[in-house]
Amino acid sequence: MKILGILNITSDSFSDGGKYLEPGAAIFHAQALAQSGADIIDIGAASSHPDAQPVAPEVEIARLEAVVPALKEKGLSLSIDSFAAPVQRWALKQRIACLNDIHGFPDAALYPELAKSQAKLIVMHMVQPRGVAVRTEVPSSEIFSRITAFFDSRIQALTKAGIARERLILDPGMGQFLGTDPENSYIVLRRLPELKARYGLPLLVSLSRKGFLRKLTGRPVTEAGAASLAAELYAEAQGADYIRTHAPGPLRDGVNVMKTIGKSR
Repeated sequence: MKILGILNITSDSFSDGGKYLEPGAAIFHAQALAQSGADIIDIGAASSHPDAQPVAPEVEIARLEAVVPALKEKGLSLSIDSFAAPVQRWALKQRIACLNDIHGFPDAALYPELAKSQAKLIVMHMVQPRGVAVRTEVPSSEIFSRITAFFDSRIQALTKAGIARERLILDPGMGQFLGTDPENSYIVLRRLPELKARYGLPLLVSLSRKGFLRKLTGRPVTEAGAASLAAELYAEAQGADYIRTHAPGPLRDGVNVMKTIGKSR
């Protein structure tokens, strides 16, 4: 299991908006994430939650340009989290390890460039086809079939365009990306083994500080660590290959403990 440490260089992220917008703070935090257990630093320069403000691609790129070269010089493995095609094109030129798209790469015009690159592609499902998340009611009885229909179609389109299947990482989405009903996220977590068996591809899950966990526990964002860790450990046990989190250290420790307990003598 690999851990993606979340680095938000944004002004309005729901969990830590503005905290790492200044380049020096972002670089310091990225190093701290790596030292505490993150294998990859996932950098987002524009928020995607329902209350996020639009960010122009040139602003995203400027924010990224202020930190990415320095982080590459330090030898960190980087992922860029963006659904804007100009930003994705910029990221590919930086030879980053992963490109993370909340819409799972819907723009066919980008496919030739994706095919030429070596980056892993995090193909995420969300209930809206474009833009930031919008609070949408999706019946829990429909969510899993919607996810599989999306992946069936998108994997076929990407591989037909010459993108090697082994470069794909599937993210079914969590929280508001699956609609307003918290049960949708729980259903997907329980059925991760089915997704893995169906596609035979690595799965990524992003649960850290999500609203459906805060709603369950009645905790604010600043106190969502325990709920996040519990859900992350469950996802790892269900077969998640990548987990995207704000707190790599506790997750790394938790996985080590669970694996040690589970070893036969």
